[in-house]
Amino acid sequence: MMDSPSFSSSSSSEFASIATADQNAARSRRSGDGSEAASLEQSRRRWHDVFWLGVFVVHLVALGFLLGVLGLNRFKEENRLNIDKYTSRFSENEAGLTETYWPLYAAAGGVGTVLGWSWLLLLGSRATQMMKVSVHILTTYLAVVSVLCFWAGQIFWGIAFAIGAALQFLYVLAVIDRLPFTMLVLQKAVKMVWNLPEVMRVAYLFMVVVLLWMALWSFGAAGVVASSIGDGGRWWLLVVFSVSLFWTGAVLCNTVHVIVSGMVFLVLFHGGREAASIPDDSLMKSLQYALTTSFGSICYGSLFTAAIRTLRWKIRGFRSKIGNNECLLCCVDFLFHLVETLVRFFNKYAYVQIAVHGKSFNRSARDAWELFQSTGVEALVAYDCSGAVLLMGTVFGGLITGTCSGVWAWFKWQDRVMMIGSTSMLMGMVLVGLAMVVVESAVTSIYICYAEDPLLIQRWDTEFFNQLSETLHQRLQHRSARAREVLTRYRLDGNASI
Repeated sequence: MMDSPSFSSSSSSEFASIATADQNAARSRRSGDGSEAASLEQSRRRWHDVFWLGVFVVHLVALGFLLGVLGLNRFKEENRLNIDKYTSRFSENEAGLTETYWPLYAAAGGVGTVLGWSWLLLLGSRATQMMKVSVHILTTYLAVVSVLCFWAGQIFWGIAFAIGAALQFLYVLAVIDRLPFTMLVLQKAVKMVWNLPEVMRVAYLFMVVVLLWMALWSFGAAGVVASSIGDGGRWWLLVVFSVSLFWTGAVLCNTVHVIVSGMVFLVLFHGGREAASIPDDSLMKSLQYALTTSFGSICYGSLFTAAIRTLRWKIRGFRSKIGNNECLLCCVDFLFHLVETLVRFFNKYAYVQIAVHGKSFNRSARDAWELFQSTGVEALVAYDCSGAVLLMGTVFGGLITGTCSGVWAWFKWQDRVMMIGSTSMLMGMVLVGLAMVVVESAVTSIYICYAEDPLLIQRWDTEFFNQLSETLHQRLQHRSARAREVLTRYRLDGNASI
């Protein structure tokens, strides 16, 4: 079921011509004027979303200082900086030392790094098998973690992981018919990035940067766990630090997203990696743009994109399996249209527009969405579940990391297992997600290129182009049939009421 679908080669050209005919004429004007697609090579770009760049930098400096203070206060000596007097009004807890808990976070960083690097190393040979395992085993692993939480007396976390396992199981059932096409797209994305070893080196470099930040972050988190503040205060501090780590990790992942997207788009636009027209310094330019003029847009988009994408996947999955329950369908449709509105302003395809054209985030997201809507490719994007599959791999990696640290903590401090395990899980998700984003960047770039000019994909891989075109034609036909069905039902209901 998970293998790539077989498409009829005899009718592929017919489907390709039909799908291409459905494309808007504006796309032809875009492809005819290569100046926009080649804007990656422009030497001058305007800075965008500078406010959010400032907010991110200030947040990073402030949180870094606070992490250092809280970690140092319990390092080798209790209350070294004498800040316990400010927490005297909180319920006291048995205090410890930072170095007591820091090794557990070091283990989490090590496990997450090994998982992330292993994924990158196996990208060319075993990536598809790893993604299949992530899809099928995540539900089971969530259920196992839920049972462990109940066994350890952590009722709240046991219920939370049980709900997560149920939602994951229902989602896989809802989209199981889409997985063959999803795996096809992921295979082609892996093929693309595997032929770009320079972007793999960028991913390794950014993983080192993440580890350096996590060394400071885990130092402060270990200081919080070791502090004399009561459980409520420590949990609130860890939540604040976790939100900071999530945003920082998302910013670094999306920076890699922009760099890889720029390179993939450039390769497709010039007809291959070996094309003589590709500038020698294209990778350095992509890196420069991502870390300077486009960095504010990356910081802004990283705040909201992941949460909105996840919500959209879940709602789409449930919406397709509701059936004729009109009350429930009405409620889900309301949420669906609300999330679809948000997606117009926050979607992962904006990062390709940022990489190629250097636009602001909101304009990039809006232009990408309008491009998909005007060409009909949005039907193909909605059918694809590659982002959800990669997220499953990221969550699975995080769960393994959190389990390793949590089990270690269980044998020493049973009352602090969930604090250490949950924060270690987040560390693992950031590290594994940094490896997954390399493939996701290639997927988004492929769809943008197909929407702007299908000939770019045809020139790169003719068979894949035919498969995309055939699937797009099928999805457009499916939508037309559903629209006719809704219209017919509306007319029948209207006549019955008369």
